[in-house]
Amino acid sequence: MPSISYCDAVNDALERMEDLGYERGEGADLANHGPMGAEALAVLGHGDEVAAWVRRYRRALEHHEPPAARFALDPADESSWRPALGAFDRAGDWERLFARELAEAPWREVLVRWWPRLLPGLFAGLTHGLIRTAHAVRGLYAAGEQPTRLQLDELARGLAYWAARYSELPGQPRLGGRHELSSAVAELPRVPQDAPVHPEAVRRRLDRLADLPGYRESLEWPSAEQAPRLLSEMTVQFADVYLGHPEVFPVPLIHGITAPAAVRLVLPHLPYELHEPTLARLWQVQAAFLFAFTADRRGEGTTAWRSEVPEPLSAGELAARAAEHGDEHVIKMTEACLREYALRPDPRYPAAALAAQRRIPRLDAGGAVGAMRRDTA
Repeated sequence: MPSISYCDAVNDALERMEDLGYERGEGADLANHGPMGAEALAVLGHGDEVAAWVRRYRRALEHHEPPAARFALDPADESSWRPALGAFDRAGDWERLFARELAEAPWREVLVRWWPRLLPGLFAGLTHGLIRTAHAVRGLYAAGEQPTRLQLDELARGLAYWAARYSELPGQPRLGGRHELSSAVAELPRVPQDAPVHPEAVRRRLDRLADLPGYRESLEWPSAEQAPRLLSEMTVQFADVYLGHPEVFPVPLIHGITAPAAVRLVLPHLPYELHEPTLARLWQVQAAFLFAFTADRRGEGTTAWRSEVPEPLSAGELAARAAEHGDEHVIKMTEACLREYALRPDPRYPAAALAAQRRIPRLDAGGAVGAMRRDTA
């Protein structure tokens, strides 16, 4: 048992990282994973190690200065806030808006007000706006009736990052088809890559997403009847996708698991009428991941992964290995997979977590960022 509680570990981490900007990396705009990684590490039962992990994380990369607040946004005036969606130089204005709203109303009320406004831009920051928001929500829920200023500020920053990096994918998704998610993933056409996947190639694919064969049709494939269990279908199918593509740079496809796992943390705090539109947007994001990062089905839907992960470890062993490994994506992936496995004990969850631990270099060795630099050099 850790000697420090979950809430104390999270608040200590937030205080230690209060000065960090939204993004990091020399010549790159990579999301600040510090608050998310620290919170997930505490959930894994390693609260005693959070402070040391924060020190390791801060040394790994310099964070950018956050954009300063300049012009106030009026949440009651759509002509004021809507033009600022997706404008990263307005991140400071967004943070100030959400901080003001959270000071004046309960956090759930603010979340429910802004969720449908931000939902079409779920892809923001490769879904990190959503994921950072969800980790903040879990911390606030754990705090009960007495959330700290640090926790409320973290929700303001999660929402602000989502708004500032807001990015709509083409098309209007709707759960109106007859496909189980497994068949939707299997039937989605994949486009062969002309060259190894690198950031610029991914951007080009995403820019022409609407013109790729099968994309627009796929937005209505999943069945609405599947909605109550769709989150589990999404995470297990993307655990399978992750295991089936050892040739792909090991970080982006992780978000096909961590994004729906993050939504699971938030849905209990949202009205029921927002659940189905949220699931539809999640499927749109997952389809975009498959079009952008995979060229074929490779090992999907097979047991080829057993040669890489012959005997998945226990939950405690996986959590301990993630804490020792240190990379923020590994920590978040392991926590999400173990949480989903507890709801649906499919062996692909722990196998995918272990695969990420093996494919992504340790934090002290440069972590995922170092791997990406080597991969795209």
